[in-house]
Amino acid sequence: MVVPVTAPLIELRGIRRTYGGDNGAPAVDVLRGIDLAVQAGEFVAIVGTSGSGKSTLMNILGCLDRPSAGSYRFAGEDVAAFDADQLAWLRREAFGFVFQGYNLIATETARENVEVPAVYAGMPAEQRHQRASALLHRLGLDGRLEHRPSQLSGGQQQRVSIARALMNGGRIILADEPTGALDSRSGKEVMALLHELADAGHTIILITHDRDVAAQARRVVEIRDGEVISDSGAAVPSNALPATDMQQAGRDSGASFFSELGDMLRGALRVLLIHRFRTALTLLGIVIGVASVIVMLAVGEGARQKVVAEMGVMGANMMYIGSDVPRTGGPIGVLTLDDFTAIGELREVAEVMPILRDPALIRHGQEALQTEVLGVGDKLPQIHHWPVARGRFFSAAENREIAPVAVLGHEVYETVFPDGSDPMGKIILINSSPFEVIGVMSEKGSEAGGNYPDQQVLVPHSTGVVRVFPKLRDESYGAIQVRSSDLVMQAQSAIEELMQQRHGRTDFRVYNSAAKLQAEAKTRQSMTLMLGLIAAVSLLVGGIGVMNVMLMTVRERTREIGIRMATGARQRDIMRQFLTESVLVTLLGGSVGVASGLLFGALLILWDVPLVFSLSAMLLAFACSVGTGLVFGYLPAKTAARLDPVVALAAQ
Repeated sequence: MVVPVTAPLIELRGIRRTYGGDNGAPAVDVLRGIDLAVQAGEFVAIVGTSGSGKSTLMNILGCLDRPSAGSYRFAGEDVAAFDADQLAWLRREAFGFVFQGYNLIATETARENVEVPAVYAGMPAEQRHQRASALLHRLGLDGRLEHRPSQLSGGQQQRVSIARALMNGGRIILADEPTGALDSRSGKEVMALLHELADAGHTIILITHDRDVAAQARRVVEIRDGEVISDSGAAVPSNALPATDMQQAGRDSGASFFSELGDMLRGALRVLLIHRFRTALTLLGIVIGVASVIVMLAVGEGARQKVVAEMGVMGANMMYIGSDVPRTGGPIGVLTLDDFTAIGELREVAEVMPILRDPALIRHGQEALQTEVLGVGDKLPQIHHWPVARGRFFSAAENREIAPVAVLGHEVYETVFPDGSDPMGKIILINSSPFEVIGVMSEKGSEAGGNYPDQQVLVPHSTGVVRVFPKLRDESYGAIQVRSSDLVMQAQSAIEELMQQRHGRTDFRVYNSAAKLQAEAKTRQSMTLMLGLIAAVSLLVGGIGVMNVMLMTVRERTREIGIRMATGARQRDIMRQFLTESVLVTLLGGSVGVASGLLFGALLILWDVPLVFSLSAMLLAFACSVGTGLVFGYLPAKTAARLDPVVALAAQ
């Protein structure tokens, strides 16, 4: 809806502004029933001494502050009904502010300062670069586009602020003491610019205490003690710019997150670089946290896989049964083939292999070795996960036929064939019986319980009974393969119950190595979890550091927040800016933390510490660092977004 030119663009009725009155503090009336109407295209000067209430009036006119009482209608719409984002829209679309103290963002260049309102309006980057450059060229600042405020004179800074006020059109220019901090020459130049804008149809509202400056306006309103005491009045201009379409106030036409992202990242990175030392200390907490998570989980995974490897060697579903002396007294138990047959019929058991075991003398040529000989079944390589390295293992047929064949452990082969010659088909003597060597087992290493498979000679079970252990009528022990590693505890209970029934006493012992290994694996997993939690605490501490730094940053940049709000930033825009900065810190910290974790882990590997790096753990640690930035950056960002524009602008 376009309001006719004859209707007031701005209409104040009975505007009052009171400060204090809370918590027993006395109330102070700054504005006491202001009535004022401003037509589009007017050049109005509001003049008054210090403390008269003119700056408070300007803040209300510019929607930086709300009145305590009275009505403010802009282009026919009651501003009192506008929420914070609608007020931001109105400031962005209708107003342009020119402050006595310039209020430029110190970290931004002249061109970037001018572009700020357009960023929040969602103007494309290339378009706003061109418009900002054109405005600065128009105001005589061609060679100063990339200069920061500290590199500009007062007059140049004021011209930058005027260019910023015009960036989004600047239908209404609110100038608060625009010449107050300038020398006379610069002051004249600024007033000449305001006259040009008035001639072009802009509505100019000039706040000043200088009557000579006020006299240059086309209408002078004098205020004293919060009341209008005189108004010179003026004719309605004929060349006013069209009023803002207030129907758009409820439709947020501001910038989207992605259109702001580049500028937010640029600003955030610039702030971090300016405060390098503080940024480095903040990063340190995140780096330590992320690196700790990666290294601790890698150590835990390395330990877990070491246990898994042991389980692979020994069999994750293996257990053993042997004779034992009963606790109640009596002779040692005796295991028979019938016992193993009965055990093999249990539903939890996949395979049973009775084993005869006794020392024997091994000879080949001039070499001799006293070691252990085991009479075993043909499925030993599968049951024990122990492959043959050379040759082959004996078959079930050879076991039935009592074949004189032998398979050597790795160390036995190296001892009796020291020249490394091929042992296949060679004859060795076990005690005094000849055996043909048909294979050499792969190197296995030591096992729990002091067992050394590499120092053993394996022969068929039946052959051992007849040819090697004729006096050993009972089985030494048996290996039992359970159908699944999940059934080892059930299998142990079933075996113990069965043997108790068969023997009538507990003269046996079940060695559940699989359960021990699983328990150890669970213990390692618990340790890994504990180490991960300790590392997570480091990340938490780093996050608290981020929050503290961001809260400090909000305090330091309160005035900047006020400037951004005055130029049309919504609460969500301010929140995005500070969340971007906190996430950027944690992104940098997370990246350095991942690299540091990998480097430290590599050093540990050189020191023979078993580590297994996990991509998922790295991604998790990195994601946690980013999440830390979001979580711990939210409170500072929310604090910044909820600042009152007037209070923020008044901050030093």
